[in-house]
Amino acid sequence: MEKYQFDQTLMQTMEDSHIPFAVYQFIDKRVVTLVLSAGFRKLFEFDKKEDAYYVMDNDMYRATHPDDKARIADAAFRFATEGGSYEVVYRTKTRSYGDYLVIHAQGEHVYTQNGARLAIVWYTNEGIYSPTGYGTDSNALTDSYNRMLREGSLIHHAHYDALTGLPNMAYFFELAEAGRKTLAAEGKQTAILYFDLCDMKSFNRRFGFSGGDELLRAFAKLLARYFHNENCCRISADHFTVYTDAANLEDRIKKIFDECRSLNDEATLPVRAGIYLDNIEGIDIDRACDRAKIACDTNRNKFISVYEYFSEDMLKTIQAQRYFVENLDRALAEKWVTVYYQPIVRTANGCVCDEEALARWVDPERGVISPADFIPVLEETMLIYKLDLYVVEQALAKMKKQAEAGLYVVPISINLSRADFYACNIVEEICRRVDGAGIGREMITIEITESIIGSDFEYMKGQVERFRELGFQVWMDDFGSGYSSLDVLQQIHFDVIKFDMRFMKQFDNTDRSRIILTELMKMATGLGIETVTEGVETIEQVDFLREIGCTKLQGFFYCCPLPFEKILRRYEKGRQIGFENPQESDYYDAIGRINLYDPSYIAKEDSESLRQYFNTLPTAILELQGDEVKLLRCNRSYREFLEKTAGVDVKNKRIYNIKLADQPDTYFMGEIKRCALEGNRAITKGKVGDATVHSFLRRIAENPVTGSVAVAIVVLNVVR
Repeated sequence: MEKYQFDQTLMQTMEDSHIPFAVYQFIDKRVVTLVLSAGFRKLFEFDKKEDAYYVMDNDMYRATHPDDKARIADAAFRFATEGGSYEVVYRTKTRSYGDYLVIHAQGEHVYTQNGARLAIVWYTNEGIYSPTGYGTDSNALTDSYNRMLREGSLIHHAHYDALTGLPNMAYFFELAEAGRKTLAAEGKQTAILYFDLCDMKSFNRRFGFSGGDELLRAFAKLLARYFHNENCCRISADHFTVYTDAANLEDRIKKIFDECRSLNDEATLPVRAGIYLDNIEGIDIDRACDRAKIACDTNRNKFISVYEYFSEDMLKTIQAQRYFVENLDRALAEKWVTVYYQPIVRTANGCVCDEEALARWVDPERGVISPADFIPVLEETMLIYKLDLYVVEQALAKMKKQAEAGLYVVPISINLSRADFYACNIVEEICRRVDGAGIGREMITIEITESIIGSDFEYMKGQVERFRELGFQVWMDDFGSGYSSLDVLQQIHFDVIKFDMRFMKQFDNTDRSRIILTELMKMATGLGIETVTEGVETIEQVDFLREIGCTKLQGFFYCCPLPFEKILRRYEKGRQIGFENPQESDYYDAIGRINLYDPSYIAKEDSESLRQYFNTLPTAILELQGDEVKLLRCNRSYREFLEKTAGVDVKNKRIYNIKLADQPDTYFMGEIKRCALEGNRAITKGKVGDATVHSFLRRIAENPVTGSVAVAIVVLNVVR
């Protein structure tokens, strides 16, 4: 619909009139101002004509008393959409009197010759408002209006939200219960809607609470414009609910989403909506609102405007989730929750150097329940801290039992949730349990996902620093799963980063995953951070990750998560991987961090020209003990070098043994031994098969338990 245009003469006559009136037109669900008389501009104290038109089109109720805004806005909307006459009494703030004037507004619709429907509204000054009910320029009619407005304010405060002017929850339930019956009597279906602004907490941090209030008021006005003020409610915080006729519902919601993008001068948020199509029978209005909320919450992790219809399957899911909340304490007390441990294997020696503790709920009635089902529920209800502290206690008890069984004990990592930090002082609680068990704090590792850090950066940074200052290692879990991994690493120091298992899922599909992982390993090495890769399932993945310098591996290739009892049985049957001797950890850690695709790391402090000389050359890590040499690690180039020059196939061997006495070139092997003993770097030549080989040697580390020494070797040139 186009805006109606008066001819210039008539327009000038109306604008010059001293009678306070205005002419409006309702276009695309908006009230558009066509004419404001001189009497109107004087009554409402507009000095400039253009200011009057701007305010009436953009902030019509800015001077209206807060208790009257919603009422007159709803009356105006009904007048525009349903026809009939318009008559309201309300209060407006004035500069001249410094108080509120009582305004009596009356309106009728008229039609132009071309069929356009216009609204003419006349305004009468009924005197200054007095909260006592009696004005200073009192007459019977003015006193009556004052009493009416004062009583209306009392009613408004009891029934309406002070911030938005929408009905409060109790009053809304009354209105909606009556309204849905009226719609049903007319043969119309009622829809209950639930709206939730996305991440209001972050918005308040950015714009302040006053900015947040402005957005809530703007959104309330938007809802009232589409559904009527009395059909809407701010049910809590940034959550709104609506009852309405279900006809053309999706179109209206989509229009709200569109307008939301520019709401509040574009200082706005996306909004999620849930829809419950009401059948009235057997469901009261508050339960209908709950069902709309359930539908809305299915998209709570999405930062986009989106709507969802309620289904019975959602209700079944909610009922199942309630079971976890109601039975958590019993499940912990009666050991329905069992802690499983998945080994983390060091690449340099193939031994278990860490374990990750994982909770499994084995219900006596429902059987094995997936963590994906119960953990999100416990996080949302802020009960996850009970589970995580239980896991800490079980891990500490397991360490004691393992030591009693004569096995080496390795650190165990515990996954923490964002809710842990808000529900209790999780740092203090873990400290108290670890210290009480008489176990070193270095034996409990804290795993925190990247997404937790990003949700409240400064706070979480402080918590990470607290843990590390108290002697705990902190790992970043699921590195690479979000968009801010590198930014987080710039500002927070982690002892280890765990690469998300999606890298392994893409391992065989594209070379991009391998390239990215290789560069990330270089970065981690440069930052002095150890690395773990999750989801390792094949020998090809193991070989590649060992070659590029990944320190530790975790996945089904080695073992699935197991309870402690099964770990012991594997030892009894000789099927164990083997726990690492803690005294050798630093030695193997130094070996594991060498990136065999970046031999310049071996050159380390040498000149830039030497680093440039090294490319992806045949590179290996040798271990010398007595007169025996073990090939611990090598890259693909070194394997190919051994095959071509010495006829040795090491593809399917994790460790390849060489006896010095069996080697014809004692000078070459002697140089390796000298490097191991003296620690000097050397460039040497020797015979391998029928070829003369020039190599660079550098000592890496010494095993404090066995006395063996690790030496890195890079093949520089081969002459036949």
